[in-house]
Amino acid sequence: MRPSSSPAEPAEPAEPAGSPPPGLFDEVLARGPVRAAVDDRAWLAALLTAEAGLAQAQAGLGMIPPAAATAIAAAAQPAQYDVGSLAVDAAGSGTPVLPLVTALRQRIDPALREYVHYRATSQDILDTAAMLVSRSALAVIRRDLETAAGHTATLARRHRNTAMAGRTLLQQAEPTTFGRKAAGWLVALRTALASLDRVASTGLAVQLGGAAGTLAGYQEAGPALLHAYAAELGLAEPVLPWHTDRTRVAELAGALATTAGAAAKIARDITLLAQSEVAEVAEAAGGPSSAMPHKRNPVAAVSALAAAGSAPGLAATIYAAMTQEHERAAGGWHTEWRPLRELLICTGSAVSWLDSCLAGLQVNDAALAANLASMLTTVALREPAEAHTAAAAALVDRALADTAPTDGEARS
Repeated sequence: MRPSSSPAEPAEPAEPAGSPPPGLFDEVLARGPVRAAVDDRAWLAALLTAEAGLAQAQAGLGMIPPAAATAIAAAAQPAQYDVGSLAVDAAGSGTPVLPLVTALRQRIDPALREYVHYRATSQDILDTAAMLVSRSALAVIRRDLETAAGHTATLARRHRNTAMAGRTLLQQAEPTTFGRKAAGWLVALRTALASLDRVASTGLAVQLGGAAGTLAGYQEAGPALLHAYAAELGLAEPVLPWHTDRTRVAELAGALATTAGAAAKIARDITLLAQSEVAEVAEAAGGPSSAMPHKRNPVAAVSALAAAGSAPGLAATIYAAMTQEHERAAGGWHTEWRPLRELLICTGSAVSWLDSCLAGLQVNDAALAANLASMLTTVALREPAEAHTAAAAALVDRALADTAPTDGEARS
């Protein structure tokens, strides 16, 4: 069994053979492997993993026959199930779990069917599946975020002393260095990464409580089963079932929205610096315009901004859904499903685009110098320009020292 304190790193999601083509907007707003990590097939696989893991934990404690756990695991193969049929049948019970349990029981020996979903409730399985899906998606987002942070670290080192005009309220203000700007990006990305890591290590918890969250169906063995179930799936073990305590989901939403916001801030800076009148940076693979062939649009930065723009509203919906009644919610729980999936997608897309943007970002030293010189002709500084850039360079050193590079970070 895997320890719950060290979630397994999932394999990179891949589009299966014969999968439908992407939606019209997917390659812009749902870019990267997160889309596959949270699609219907991934959810189906997670639901089946939750059922099989529960059976395995129960068999280990002698609650159900080992043969039942073996049969359930053998039948819990996503390829054997039709997502469309399960979706249609979900309307009858309000969740896809009941039709899935029915289909799962039909695939094993009748003598063992009573042990499928043994004394669990639908929310136990769906919440656990949500944690499994989120873990896979977070691993993908984390990889892109690490790489993007590596690019900013490289820019900070390379341009530690590259002087430029600092800007406040969109106006030229005092000198800084491009390295200082990139170091700020680096710290923001590493802060977002730390937030995701905290959620991944302790926030993604197994759900198991039974009908009213008491574990009464398992009698005195309930706490032991909760521990075994968490260990079986490599998820955190909660102190109590959390059917209507949605703080875990809210923390996940907050970490994702924060990550999207950090990506959006950097993308916004790049779009401003890439303006024709500024021309201090350019994307290596800037995109064309359909009407103006002379333009070189910062497509990756623009797309990162577009993807990240949905995150605050999606997170707000999840926060609003925290108001849930008594031991099981009447609709609030259901409200989370789509915004959580979309929040994972838009954050993953924003980070993926940002990684591409930063990977080939071209810094125009001549434009930086020219714009700074123009500023210095109109701005009276209290300290020499060299003092500003030296102070900025020292902050780059501080940021790089405090933000230890990892295997995912590029080095120069």
